[in-house]
Amino acid sequence: MTVTSLAVRRFAPAGPPAGPPVLLLHGFASDGHTDWVSTGWPSALIASGRPVLVPDLPGHGSSPAPADTTPKAITEELAIAVGAVSEVDVVGYSLGARLAWELPALLPVRRLVLGGISPHEPFGAVDVEAALAFAGGGRLPADPLTAAIARMITAPGRDPVALTHCIEGLRREPFAPRVGTITVPTRFVAGRDDPVSQGIETLVPLVPGSDLLVVPGDHGGALRGAPFRTAALTFLDTP
Repeated sequence: MTVTSLAVRRFAPAGPPAGPPVLLLHGFASDGHTDWVSTGWPSALIASGRPVLVPDLPGHGSSPAPADTTPKAITEELAIAVGAVSEVDVVGYSLGARLAWELPALLPVRRLVLGGISPHEPFGAVDVEAALAFAGGGRLPADPLTAAIARMITAPGRDPVALTHCIEGLRREPFAPRVGTITVPTRFVAGRDDPVSQGIETLVPLVPGSDLLVVPGDHGGALRGAPFRTAALTFLDTP
């Protein structure tokens, strides 16, 4: 039996499962507890009879940063964590949504929710060396994107070296969405004031039958808000 190196929180309903398990994938420089557990997602899902898996992505939370942090390597680890299932639903936010885009090729995904996803590679223009220099006590980078990443990787409890290692791996396989990658029912969700997901509407035509819901909030506010959770859970409850 192959064992994943990812730290995975698992939640089970009190009675028999009422549907396939739900895999929740968090955003960059966060972790499963911050994005999902503390905002009530597992509680809501197990109350409706759904088993839940909440991993920490490589280099995040309690998961180590392995040598290979490309999307291909990360999604393979996620598939190992899910294991042998007949179906699985996936909800990803931000980086988690970018990785979830690849999972139908590896897992029997039934339904997919992609929240806060950028239609472009978000890390391509990041100056990794400048961000690391800030983490080591240097000046905040002048470039706004690099400055934002520098602040994220130096937040309390974060490992700047592990997170910049993840950025480098993600940059080696830039996000290049195209028609035909996803053929399962998919819902896109974006915050009304979220600059990260600007242009998300261009992804909808790439996934036949998908839809887009716009909810209140910026990137973080949309994730934590009840409208996003309601939009996702309603979609997952559809047979």
